[in-house]
Amino acid sequence: MEFVISDRIRAAAPAYRAIVVTADVVNRPTDDALWAHLHRVADDVRANYAMEQVNKREAIAATRRAYKACGKEPNRYRPSSEALMRRMVKGLELYRTLSVIDLINVLSVETGHSIGGFDADKIVGTTLTLGVGDEGEPYEAIGRGQLNIAGMPVWRDSLGGIGTPTSDNDRTKLSEDSVHLLMIINMYGMENAADVVVARAEELLRTYADAENIVTTLI
Repeated sequence: MEFVISDRIRAAAPAYRAIVVTADVVNRPTDDALWAHLHRVADDVRANYAMEQVNKREAIAATRRAYKACGKEPNRYRPSSEALMRRMVKGLELYRTLSVIDLINVLSVETGHSIGGFDADKIVGTTLTLGVGDEGEPYEAIGRGQLNIAGMPVWRDSLGGIGTPTSDNDRTKLSEDSVHLLMIINMYGMENAADVVVARAEELLRTYADAENIVTTLI
């Protein structure tokens, strides 16, 4: 798979880097250990962040700056890491889903980065390009229906958008049948060194998704 960063993204977010992770996984329903881990993360967020501090966290603030530079209002379309942290601060119920999805949620909150998790077998073509959404571009967000991605950073395969920092596309979503993971960790700003994030991603994948053949690439 080839990964291309468009000139528009380079101009809007010159510091952008991505960690691409591929792995063979077992995407079973989230077990009690992972569910408890996610709740510990939520407890830490509530203990350490007031609501007004969440969007000032460096990784989140940098993603929001990229949204504005691309033409999107981040208060209307929040990056997923920000939305999840806000939910935790409010003490709202979390969603228990599948192991790979929930470990990505753990990693996203721990690092502040919005992370795309895709079924690699559902991606069409051999090139993924990070560009900016167009007016009227169709995009079926997971659990949200049609999402207005105009002015939003978006990863596209040969058929169209598969992931934004706000929501991934239903077409390439992970299911219990998914065995080949493609994870893209979108780093618009960095709180931790990339190798630290990679090590944590690999640890979570091995612990909670029995991951094998893990390959990571920094682009």
